[in-house]
Amino acid sequence: MKRISVKRPTTWVALTGFMGVGKTRIGRELAQELMLHFVDLDRYIERATGLSVADIFRYIGEEAFRKMEAEAVRELVERDNLVLSLGGGTYTNPDNRRLLLKRGPVVALWASPETIHTRVQRRPGQRPLLAGEDALERIRQLMSQRESIYREAHIHVSTDGRPAREVVREVIDKLWRWSEKRDSNRP
Repeated sequence: MKRISVKRPTTWVALTGFMGVGKTRIGRELAQELMLHFVDLDRYIERATGLSVADIFRYIGEEAFRKMEAEAVRELVERDNLVLSLGGGTYTNPDNRRLLLKRGPVVALWASPETIHTRVQRRPGQRPLLAGEDALERIRQLMSQRESIYREAHIHVSTDGRPAREVVREVIDKLWRWSEKRDSNRP
């Protein structure tokens, strides 16, 4: 069978950012546009374990989940032709972050706490880190703690009030610029 060459800025990209910023939606559409496979890290872990992320947190604990997550990242950075949507906390692990940045590119998606709150309220009970009284305040606290970590990503794009198609176009444009810069820095 003859190989078909597709012009794309990269054959591997990871999407990071806080829960509810749109990593899964943007990741699916980005993968389609770039003709790459799409993997949502949380779904990958759920398929491997037969448990939902919420159940893993509830019955086995966050520490066990984070170990599974790190193992999955180590596996997936070795693959090609992939758009990888990370869980909101995946990138906060220094070992995960180092592997992902080395593999690159990593795109951080951003949204306001209010937008995130509205989005995550659509699926209550599926966000273990937001269980409790004031979810919006918890979002603000966690985002504040994680902001400097997400800032380490190669590319940054806001999803606030924007259609997915527009966000994907911006991500692709920035991936081309990242790719050209990376190629110009090679000896």
